[in-house]
Amino acid sequence: MSGRGLLMWDEAVTKYDFGSGHPMDPVRLALTMGLVRAYGLDRAMDVAAAKPAGDSTLRLVHREDYVAAVRAASEDPAGADQSYGLGTVDDPAFAGMHEASALIAGQSVGAAEAVWRGEAGHAVNFAGGLHHAMPGGASGFCIYNDASLAIARLLELGAERVAYVDVDVHHGDGVQAAFWDDPRVLTISLHEHPRTLFPQTGWPEETGGTGAAEGSAVNVALPAGTGDEGWLRAFHAVVPELLADFRPQVLVSQHGADTHFEDPLAHLAVSLDAQRAVQEACHELAHAHADGKWVALGGGGYEVVDVVPRSWTHLVGIAAHQPVDPESVIPSEWRDQVYARTRQLGPARMTDGRWPVSLRPWEDGYDPADRLDQAILATRRAVFPLRGLLA
Repeated sequence: MSGRGLLMWDEAVTKYDFGSGHPMDPVRLALTMGLVRAYGLDRAMDVAAAKPAGDSTLRLVHREDYVAAVRAASEDPAGADQSYGLGTVDDPAFAGMHEASALIAGQSVGAAEAVWRGEAGHAVNFAGGLHHAMPGGASGFCIYNDASLAIARLLELGAERVAYVDVDVHHGDGVQAAFWDDPRVLTISLHEHPRTLFPQTGWPEETGGTGAAEGSAVNVALPAGTGDEGWLRAFHAVVPELLADFRPQVLVSQHGADTHFEDPLAHLAVSLDAQRAVQEACHELAHAHADGKWVALGGGGYEVVDVVPRSWTHLVGIAAHQPVDPESVIPSEWRDQVYARTRQLGPARMTDGRWPVSLRPWEDGYDPADRLDQAILATRRAVFPLRGLLA
């Protein structure tokens, strides 16, 4: 296996653009790559661009009629078929939509292939993580589900156990749906409670299909307002034990940055420093349980200047085995880029001032009256016995 990490990047992914005023502004991708370069991380990894996902790859997850509908909407946005979730407020149709979406999907599939074949130990596609797209429809700013496609390609290549860990603020519903009946894939999603946030799914009781697939879906529904300590407590109370039991051959993780307290679309209160801590934890878990095979994706994140570029640059640094010091001063050349592109002042450091973050381990005991501990208990009681583990 190559000792170097792999960063998937093609400038054309910034053409995934729903238009002015849409929360998913592609400037977040350009600014992230700019910050990666400012820290020299592009020289610490192999940087490559994969070809767009072709129809045969897209059909590993998506229905043929849906792919045809995306193509049609891409050529004629005004005629988009809303029955497929296209041309809606969340997912406006735009010219070139199929090509941009297939390109992002191709980067995640290429990352998975490289990791599986031993060409890279870790691979990152921060343009990916579009986890809401369903087999037959667009949803939640997502056209093609690159995370599901990467996992499906791993299975096609012979993987028997793939773990997917999703720490976006929104439930990873599309990936869960794609593998609901497949015991080869363990999906774990930590997200804001569906009572208070789209897509209103991801309840602890959602535990996978019947038979061998029972217990293959795991959902930790966190109370609105959960901050660093609670978020880290929930992650470590659920994820490591499940991965140790499942013994994945590859870990695929989704690192939506919209858990952050500045994010305008959700209600958690997580800092950049806690996000970095979970990125490090995923890296360590990949080495502990998946022979180091790690595919890391981006996801949501709508504070596109202050949060997303810093969070995903930390992710790239960790995957490159060249982590960025949280206390480091951000290079002035990048802050100049930020101002030139957005007329905003960029952040000065790679921390929110909460590093190192604290963790209250689950093993030290829990409070049955605490809302966060109730959420963790609900997940453990719903899933752990199905997997032969003590709740």
